[in-house]
Order: sequence, then structure tokens, then C-alpha cells
Amino acid sequence: MMGGQVPILVLKEGTERETGRTAQKKNIEVAKAIADAVRTTLGPKGMDKMLVDSLGDIVITNDGATILKEIDVAHPAGKMMVEVAKSQDTEVGDGTTSAVVLSGELLKVAEELLDQNVHPTVITNGYRLAAEKALEILPELGIKVDNDELLREIAMTAMTGKNVGDSKEYLAEIAVKAVKSVAEKNGEKYEVDIDNIKVEKKQGGGIADTELIDGVVLDKEKVHPRMPKRVEEAKIALINTGFEVKKTEIGAKIQINDPSQIQAFLDQEAEEIKKMVDKVKESGATVVFCQKAIDDLAQHYLAKYGIYAVRRVKKSDMEKLAKATGAKIVTNLDDLSPEDLGYAKVVEERKIGDDHMTFVTGCKNPKSVSILVRAGTEHVVDEVERALHDALKVVAVALEDGVAVPGGGATEVKLAMKLREYAPSVGGREQLAIEKFADALEIIPRTLAENAGLDAIDIMMKLKAEHQKGNNHAGVDVFEGTIADMVEKKVIEPLRVKKQALQSATEVATMILRIDDVIAAKGSDKGKGAGPEGGMPGGMGGMGGMGGMPGMM
Repeated sequence: MMGGQVPILVLKEGTERETGRTAQKKNIEVAKAIADAVRTTLGPKGMDKMLVDSLGDIVITNDGATILKEIDVAHPAGKMMVEVAKSQDTEVGDGTTSAVVLSGELLKVAEELLDQNVHPTVITNGYRLAAEKALEILPELGIKVDNDELLREIAMTAMTGKNVGDSKEYLAEIAVKAVKSVAEKNGEKYEVDIDNIKVEKKQGGGIADTELIDGVVLDKEKVHPRMPKRVEEAKIALINTGFEVKKTEIGAKIQINDPSQIQAFLDQEAEEIKKMVDKVKESGATVVFCQKAIDDLAQHYLAKYGIYAVRRVKKSDMEKLAKATGAKIVTNLDDLSPEDLGYAKVVEERKIGDDHMTFVTGCKNPKSVSILVRAGTEHVVDEVERALHDALKVVAVALEDGVAVPGGGATEVKLAMKLREYAPSVGGREQLAIEKFADALEIIPRTLAENAGLDAIDIMMKLKAEHQKGNNHAGVDVFEGTIADMVEKKVIEPLRVKKQALQSATEVATMILRIDDVIAAKGSDKGKGAGPEGGMPGGMGGMGGMGGMPGMM
């Protein structure tokens, strides 16, 4: 070999590298594929997805975030799209599908500009300007949220299209009540921590049997059959330590020469446990929730004193109980005093479905409440829980901000219109990007129309005409197949949902556009041939790789 022709290996063997336009194209294709996967679920007429995982567990849902969490996305650009849905879900609870669809569309329209040799940096700049302008315009479309009726409408909008059937209004009522009872007023503003609402689910009954409990529901039963089933005017002790004799930390040996000493040891242990239970009785407690174990003997004494006790309660539930009943969590039994006890009107054990559950109800001013979700089958229970999560979150967000915007694509069309007016003032090639951003926003009303089986072009033309006339609230009425005033039709979403979707979609689209080089290290050889075409995992499928081994033939 002549000098200077030695191949130089910069990257490790087996590393795959895509650069420039190829890398961009591939990333955009992946992002579009992910957006298309959830696109059909958008809106009240959206369809559901059935997802089966490797263990055969089934999830049926049309919640964008759940779908993307359940499908195992391998491509790095795809993972970024999943992150958009996740952040949308944790921040505002709703609008996950919209955010993903918008991200995909922003990349799709950017591709047209890339084909005209517009530099990615110019496009990302234009997108940034467009997003800033859109966020500036958004509050102008705002509707003041100052009554419960509007909050209920917001909750119903979030649940439309999720499999809750005719119980939408009933569930919306529950969501608003729950959020209002845990909301804390801070000056003029409300603060809501949604974690103070415990959602417990049990299959059986129908969706209409779902109930709001002004207290806490625990999926636990009392520890001893002789304990009372129901305690009225309950004084509640929350104890963070176990009712058992502590074992020594160090391995200690005890030598016993006389059988009577064994009995003395056992008596001593029993005496210790009885003392613990006596402490509880002295404090005046009639109900005990213990975070750790309760010894058999302690159960016997507690039952003898007529005290209702539950053991191994989760830490998060202990905190909820403290918030609901006003009790203080006690770590050392010696410190237990009547002031540490909480109050509930009734603590009782009820049989729900096959299980016994403990209900702590009638708390004076509960800062933590529970919703017991019921429905006919496990899958419906899960979907109702997801719908309720969205409803609770949007009501909380709307209560905190006090501003909502019309749904049904009205906001997006208005923003697109305003952005087209704004684009020429920017000029340059950025103007093209801002116009494309406006085009991308229209994917939301267009998809709503498509999913409802309407003529998307026809609907879009009518919709734009209405907005030109100044009807800011005009959106797609998918049930009637026409354009209608969304506020009259009670299709309202919190401002923050739109804001978050715009921000995260723009951020992820600009990030993916700026990538011009994908260097992927070689994956491990584990599970070769166990893929979709690989046949049996590791078994026959693995044989396919043998032919290439040197010296085999």
C-alpha cells in the first residue's frame, strides 16, 4: 500500500454516523412518525389506541402522554418528542397530544424551507420570534375565570373524548369540588397542590358510582377482627414507629441456664408492648394509623381497648391523613399527647368490590380529599383515572391563573392570523419561518376536523373567514360539523395549557432542527435476532447471525 493511503479510524469500529441533510431528514421523519401516531387521538372524536406490553398487559387510552410512555421509542429524536408529552403532562396535565402534533408539524413545514436552502439557524430564529409573539398575543384572547361554572366547563373540555361516556358533567363536578377544597389562598392568588387529592380506584359498579370523599380512603383493612368496624367522632393518632419490640442492632447472645428465665424474657417483651398500647389509650386516641408493623400481641390489646388500627400505611398517605384530619405524625410514642390527635366524624371499614377499605370521612376542614373511582372493568377504571387526572390538573391551573382561552382550534387560528400580519415587519428569511410557524399552528383545527370525518379544507376556509370578521371565539364544532362560538359551546381550556404546548413544541422543534450530525455508538450484541424478525428470542432467531462467522462454511 502506498504511503498516505492508510485508512484513519477516528470513531470506534461499528459506529454509525449520519451528517448534514441526511441526519436532519431522518430526525424529522422520526418526529413526524411519532406525531402521526398520536394525531388520530386528538379531540372529542379522536380514536383510542390499544397498547400491549411485553408482559401482555393491555392499556386502552387516547391520552397522548400515556401512549408515548407505553410505546418503547428507540430513536433519540423520538425520545425527545416523548419528553414533550411528559413535560406537558406534569406541568399542566392536558394538551399532550396537541403539543406533540404541533412539534411534528413545525418540523414538517421546516423541511420545506430546508429544501429551499434556508439555513436551519434562520428557521430556528424565526420560530423563536414567532413563539415569543404568539405568547404575547395569547393573553389578549383570554377569558376571565371567576366562577365554578367556567371551571366545570374547563374540566369537561379536558375530559371530552376520553372514555367517560355520559358521566362527564358528574366527574367535572367532583374535580371542581376536590380542587376547591385543597386550594389554599395566598393573598389574592390561589395555590393548588394536586398531590393532596388522592385518587383510589376499584373496579365494579359504574362510572356514576365514583364519589368524592371529604377525607382519605385507604386500601387497607383493620388489623384485628375484634376491632370495631365503625368509629364515630374519631380521635386519630398517626404513628411513624412500629408496635413491636426492637431487635438489637448488634448480634447479641444471651445465655440462659434456667427454663423460667425464658418465660421472664417473654413476659418482659409482652409488658413492653402493652406499655406502648397503653400510651395510645392514655392519649385518648380511638383510631391508630401506623406506618410500620403492629405486633400480634399489640393487635390483641388494641382490639381489647376498642381501638381501630391500620398498619403499614404508605408515607404519602400518612401525610394526606395529617392534612385531612389535622393530626400530627408522631415518631416516638412517649411524645404522644392529646394535642397530636386529629379528628374525623367517622372512620369505618367498608367492603368495596372484593376488598375491605378504610374510609376516614367528615373531616372539619380537609386540606386533603380522596376520589374513589369506580367503573365496570379494569381498563375503564384506568381510563377514568387518567381523565380525572387531566380534569383535576386543568381546574387547578385555571384556578391559579384565573385565565382561560377558547378551545376547538379557535386560539390557534387566531394566533396564525396575527403571526401572518406580524411576519412582514420582521422581513428577511426569518419572515418565511414565521409564516411557516403560522401554517403549523393550523394543524390543530385541521386535525380536529379530520378526526371527526369532516372536510378539513372546507372547515379551515370557513374558520379563517370567521376570524377575519373578528369572531375570536370561532372554532370547530365537531359534533355539528360546523363552525361555532367555542365559549357558547363551553369548549374552554386554561391559558397555561396553550402556553406550555407552544413553548415546548417550539423548543423541541428548534433543537431537532439544529442537529446536523448523528453519531451512534455500536450497540451491544445482546439479543441479536430477537427483534421483530428474529423469531424466537435467543433461540432459533439467533441462528441467523451464524452464517457470517468466518470459517463457518
